[in-house]
Amino acid sequence: MRGWWQELAGLVLPVDCAGCGAVRVLVCADCRGALSGAVAGLVRPSPRPEGLPVVQAAAAYEGAVRAVLLAHKERGALPLAGVLGAALAAAVLAGGTAPGRGEVALVPVPSARRQVRARGHDPARRIALAAAGRLRRAGVPARVAPVLGLRRAVADQAGLGARQRRENLAGALAVRRDGARLTGGARIVLVDDVVTTGATLAEAARAVRAAGLVGGPAAGPGAVLRAAVVAAPADSFARGPRTVAR
Repeated sequence: MRGWWQELAGLVLPVDCAGCGAVRVLVCADCRGALSGAVAGLVRPSPRPEGLPVVQAAAAYEGAVRAVLLAHKERGALPLAGVLGAALAAAVLAGGTAPGRGEVALVPVPSARRQVRARGHDPARRIALAAAGRLRRAGVPARVAPVLGLRRAVADQAGLGARQRRENLAGALAVRRDGARLTGGARIVLVDDVVTTGATLAEAARAVRAAGLVGGPAAGPGAVLRAAVVAAPADSFARGPRTVAR
């Protein structure tokens, strides 16, 4: 029975580090360091899409970080949500969230239903749940509020440029009927696994603002609403991410 369970676990769980291939460890110490949030900082996609809120990222989307994210997202390595959630929590904290500043509602960007069926899970939501747990352990009241949904079909974003992504997503997201109840009394932080052009987060922000969940006529874009992601391209960091010692 033990051998059977080990074989089954080998099919479901990565037997080597998802980031660098180190043997017999889910994520090695070095790759955990790359996802620790030590390099968390402000990211500014260029060109910056209209309405994009302030975005904090925990790490540069390259090397081991990219490998771990893809293993979780595309290959269903679900236990990786823990280390990715810790990285997302670090990005949320880097955006000014701290104990004593009230409750936080993490609003994940939704995946299309066909993608959820194909992958067997919703990556952003799973990472958000892990991040909320990490934030609570750090003394920050946090909950996940999955209030966004797609109201029309969108094309796969892979291979699309910044303008094409904006056009593909324009008006695609909307807040569900119970959005105000699920986010009431909390500061909203939009969350996703990766930001590239910023088109997805800009559309999510538009939907949240249109529903009246944040801001108001006197508030400029991003004045209240914030966003956090696990990773972003290295060249989009406002000051450039620091290199994590290996």
